[in-house]
Amino acid sequence: MLSFDVCNAARLRRDPRYDGRFFTAVKTTGIYCRPVCPAKQPLARNVVYYPTAAAAEAAGFRPCLRCRPETAPFCPAWNGTRSTVARAIRLIDDGALDEGSVVDLATRLGISSRHLARLFERHVGATPQQLAKTLRVQRAKRLLDAGDDSMTAIAFQAGFGSLRRFNAAFAELYGRSPSSLRAASPATRAYSSRPRRSASMGGAQPPRTLPQPSKR
Repeated sequence: MLSFDVCNAARLRRDPRYDGRFFTAVKTTGIYCRPVCPAKQPLARNVVYYPTAAAAEAAGFRPCLRCRPETAPFCPAWNGTRSTVARAIRLIDDGALDEGSVVDLATRLGISSRHLARLFERHVGATPQQLAKTLRVQRAKRLLDAGDDSMTAIAFQAGFGSLRRFNAAFAELYGRSPSSLRAASPATRAYSSRPRRSASMGGAQPPRTLPQPSKR
């Protein structure tokens, strides 16, 4: 993890080179952001820095709806960790914990589940289960913003075992339902605010009345 001073300087500059390398959690709002977030900068005494989105969520912070942490680059720090952790993260991202257990994952890696938990605490700042949950919600949030699939389809595409778990995860993390987040997304607002086509905008023209021949 980068030092507080390095993170703080990068946040104040909104330095894109640090996007994905850390996340800023604001104690006064309970929200965490990317270092490039355009929102008003909080005071340094009110922020905490985390190496991953999963670590920020494990500490009880919600993702920012403005800078959308789910779209941040895949954390470079994870790519540079020990090979066991890097492989575990790849497997989790591929859905290893969507149906399987942490014990099953550790067995695939050739280590004990306790040792795997220690490695995740050291390198990721969150448990394997928390990382899996964060990745599922992030996938679902991107699908919500990008298309018009049904909530059930999005839930299963993102790796949730049921629509109930999908709704519960969003309620716990965002305090809102997935459908309300879709309604609030910029893409949805732009679509719903488009003016309907009319005659003056090239829409269907009213039928023209042909002139009647004059009677003599």
